Amino acid sequence: QGRHYFMEVNPRVQVEHTVTEQVTGIDIVQSTFLIAGGASLEEIGLVQEKIIPRGVAMQCRITTEDPAKDFAPSTGMLDVCRHSVGPGLRIDGYSYPGMVVQPYFDSLLVKYTATHKNWDGVIRRMRRALRDNHIRGVKTNIPFLLNVLDH
Repeated sequence: QGRHYFMEVNPRVQVEHTVTEQVTGIDIVQSTFLIAGGASLEEIGLVQEKIIPRGVAMQCRITTEDPAKDFAPSTGMLDVCRHSVGPGLRIDGYSYPGMVVQPYFDSLLVKYTATHKNWDGVIRRMRRALRDNHIRGVKTNIPFLLNVLDH
């Protein structure tokens, strides 16, 4: 009948925006500011016909939660904190050795966004990223994420 209903409207940039950015090459945050400043979609090059996805992307949110304890928060000091690096891997977050993780805030520590030309490749890349990082001092959900990728 031509009627459309929205169940939810999120008038903000979502945490998963990095996946779209990696696949389209569009900086969503910058585009949002330009549009808020009065630019049209056409003026900033956001015309649907020109947006060409390339490859696939996957995001894993590394949190300070303990999967073995029903994802209970894990707090304490980061003794070691070295994130994975490499081609096709984007890191969004800020953590460092000596940082104190407290229970008063969101448990998100860092987001890894992997890209590759195909699904199998992006899974391999994300597995490597999760296995190659070194975070010690608090529990993380990395074992859970690896288990998800293996199934």
